[in-house]
Amino acid sequence: MARQQPEQQAPPAQWLRVQYAKRGPARFTSTRDFGRAFERALRRAQIPMAYSSGFNPHPRISYANASPTSAATEAEYLEIGLSEVCDPQKVCTALDEALPPGLEVVNVVVSDRRALSEVLTASLWRIELDSAGEGDIDEGALGRAVSGLLAEQEFTISRMTKSGMRHFDVREPILELSVVEATTLELFIRHTTPLVRPDDVVNALRQLEPVLSVSRPAMLTRRAQGELVDGGLRDAMVPA
Repeated sequence: MARQQPEQQAPPAQWLRVQYAKRGPARFTSTRDFGRAFERALRRAQIPMAYSSGFNPHPRISYANASPTSAATEAEYLEIGLSEVCDPQKVCTALDEALPPGLEVVNVVVSDRRALSEVLTASLWRIELDSAGEGDIDEGALGRAVSGLLAEQEFTISRMTKSGMRHFDVREPILELSVVEATTLELFIRHTTPLVRPDDVVNALRQLEPVLSVSRPAMLTRRAQGELVDGGLRDAMVPA
């Protein structure tokens, strides 16, 4: 007997772009855990989601590249497809109230339907190497490491990934890297494949100045993310 074909779902009536933050202890939420929490919030907030067709329909959610687990962020993005047109600000309020503490919806707008990979091409990060404030960073070594890395044409590091050990250049995508406080860096970096993360940059600095390796793990915060335009970031929530 032929298997009955599943019902075809209607296309979304509206796509919304969602900007969210991970703050405080919520920075330890993994990408998978966030996805589960967000889908629960959609149900609690009674957001009218559109679903995919097939034998296992799932809500129409498009995720962008997420920040590393343990990194705080003010600028993560996803898009949701709705089965009916809704007020974005009402969706923003309802979702924010339904999410657990530390996972916060910052803004919701109607999507211009550009692919998130095109909209999010660079990030601005804050890197605190002495987040405990106990003075265990050699400030002179930090400045030398930054100058040394920026002076290189290429700097290769290694990182274990799901597909094995990868070797890649961390220098090429760095647009700006500076010491903004005694033990705090600001990193402006272009998104590449494979993606160079701020902890990769910290790894490179520690290779250049091994004394920096005695410090605590760096506190990473993504302050902004958007499209690289004329050397700056275009707000991902504003249509091009």
